[in-house]
Amino acid sequence: MRADLFLLAAVLGADRAVKALIPRVLELHQSIPVIPDFFSITYIRNRGGAFGILSGWDSSLRQGFFILASIIALFFLFLLYREATKEGLRSMRFSLVLVAGGAFGNLFDRVATGEVVDFLDFYVGQHHWPAFNVADIAISIGAVILAWSYLTGKADPRGKTPTADVP
Repeated sequence: MRADLFLLAAVLGADRAVKALIPRVLELHQSIPVIPDFFSITYIRNRGGAFGILSGWDSSLRQGFFILASIIALFFLFLLYREATKEGLRSMRFSLVLVAGGAFGNLFDRVATGEVVDFLDFYVGQHHWPAFNVADIAISIGAVILAWSYLTGKADPRGKTPTADVP
């Protein structure tokens, strides 16, 4: 449990530190190429969700929606985490802590400013993947581990992959 709290704090701390640093060293929309024609550090402020979804909504409605959705998601993550802890499911606990750390990081931004700092910009030529941040990485890695845990049966407390009843 202490290791989980440490991981949560590490994800949140790394996310907060980098998001505080980026606006200090870059101007909004400024880009520093790291790997030409593939990856840059680019300072972007995202008012929407993943991939800029809902960025066109009214500011207060959008902010309220994302804050409420984050709180609900964190509540369900907590319930899943509690069950995973009770059942001794370490990989599931690990994945849920990563997702929660990322969710807290982005929730902090949304409450404080109504938008999220993104800066990792991958692209090929003029085709850009939407920019993302440390919190998004933690959420993505946690989601992949969680999906893998379910697919391999490691999320099942009995250690078996659930199967449909056959008549």
